[in-house]
Amino acid sequence: MSSHPAISMAPFAATSHQDLITPELLEFLVQLHRRFDGERRRLLAAREARKIRLDQGEKPNFLPETKAIRDGNWKVTGNPAELDDRKVEITGPTDRKMIINALNSGARVFMADFEDSNTPTWHNQIEGQINLYDAVRRQITYTNPDNHKFYELVKNPAILMVRPRGWHMEERHVQVDGQVMSGSLFDFGVFVFLNGRELLTRHSGPYFYLPKIESHLEARLWAQVLDFAEDHIGLKRGTIRATVLIETILAAYEMDEIIYELRDHSAGLNCGRWDYIFSFIKKFRHDPKMVMPDRSQITMTAPFLSAYVKLLIQTCHKRGVHAMGGMAAQIPIKDDPAANDIAMKKVRADKHREASLGHDGTWVAHPGMVAIAREEFDAIFTGPNQINLPISNHVTSAAELIEIPHGDFTEQGLRHNINVSIGYLESWLRGIGCVPLHHLMEDAATAEISRTQVWQWLHHKVKIEGNREVTLALIQAMINDDLAATEKRLGASAFAQWRYHDAAALFEQLVASPDLEDFLTRPAYDAIHRA
Repeated sequence: MSSHPAISMAPFAATSHQDLITPELLEFLVQLHRRFDGERRRLLAAREARKIRLDQGEKPNFLPETKAIRDGNWKVTGNPAELDDRKVEITGPTDRKMIINALNSGARVFMADFEDSNTPTWHNQIEGQINLYDAVRRQITYTNPDNHKFYELVKNPAILMVRPRGWHMEERHVQVDGQVMSGSLFDFGVFVFLNGRELLTRHSGPYFYLPKIESHLEARLWAQVLDFAEDHIGLKRGTIRATVLIETILAAYEMDEIIYELRDHSAGLNCGRWDYIFSFIKKFRHDPKMVMPDRSQITMTAPFLSAYVKLLIQTCHKRGVHAMGGMAAQIPIKDDPAANDIAMKKVRADKHREASLGHDGTWVAHPGMVAIAREEFDAIFTGPNQINLPISNHVTSAAELIEIPHGDFTEQGLRHNINVSIGYLESWLRGIGCVPLHHLMEDAATAEISRTQVWQWLHHKVKIEGNREVTLALIQAMINDDLAATEKRLGASAFAQWRYHDAAALFEQLVASPDLEDFLTRPAYDAIHRA
């Protein structure tokens, strides 16, 4: 592996691609860190200051200082023609076989994920970059060691997009000038440096999804990063395109501004609805009037989610960019035809709703959902998108975006949240960032809803059936019940080889904490980094 005096990087096991880590790549990473990490840290500090104000009762609102941007008659131009049709996008981690299956799935776009569906072990980050390097060059193959099944790309695979980690995550295996590097800058920097020009030779481009943004100032920082990358690598302005996930409640109040900041690079916005629910719980965690009911009862018809979706579609189409729908977390249920039929009907209904509202495309988590989603969108519109539809005149109020949904608080809901939280954390600690649980593909976003909801119910002394108050003792008893049931299902020998006790201990620590940890992935990252 090449070296650079300002940067230190942990070794990695792969030998076939050691030559990718060149002095030029390392210099690019050094420049990204030196130019942008200070502002990243300042913006994270601003998040903390905003959190204190929200804890004190402040409620979000549209910014008066950016009203001219919201009222302006500007549009985004120059979007690549190959991104006109994004009716179905599939997402998943950068595992080699999964990349091939996703690119071959029939979806228009595959979003390769270094974030919510990925545990950021050093192995996963490096192997993921190697896998994407090979995928860009259409040289990626895989042979299953168990059954020797061979995987390779079809003639016309999906368009590739990449999601780096959010601004809050670090890459502790890389240090620049003695400081730990941003996970966002590392993931983005390696991919765009290795593949940006190569993608252009293949009549595509470097396309990204940007996660966890909380303000237009954070989008501005990304725009500066993208500008610098284009200049450094030798790409025309606007070559790099990015879709922003509106998955925080605060970003919903700055959609116009976020598109405006990224206007040379914007490819639209996406309804990151699971993280959005998580963000709602997190940002109003100390407000007793904002306690969420059972996770299963928070559907997209809830007023606060319906308002957010309509505003996103209206904003995107006003600005001439794609309004992407949310994730269908369902997966095929092979051993239960009746349950599978119910799950598929839910997917159809969800995608029909999205297309009817005006979304230009949607997300699925499994290749088995691609055809269903495509059929529902094709049934609503025949062109590549709905961007040129007449724009709604509805004015969304600040209050509509935070209208708390009504529902029940149940023992079943509490036990389900505990089971999902422990099940997901156990998988994450073993290096697997997405896991099927209860016929849904759980990733960090969905697990965060469960984790934060348990914290919220405990700290606001919610009462479930029988007028029982949710206490730490009750949660601990349910954790023990869950571990016992899991051990019985797996068998004692198999259970002992997995990390359920570690996951349960971490979950209990997070729930019992007097303040709500912003992201479960940060203490979980501590755990895998120490291992």
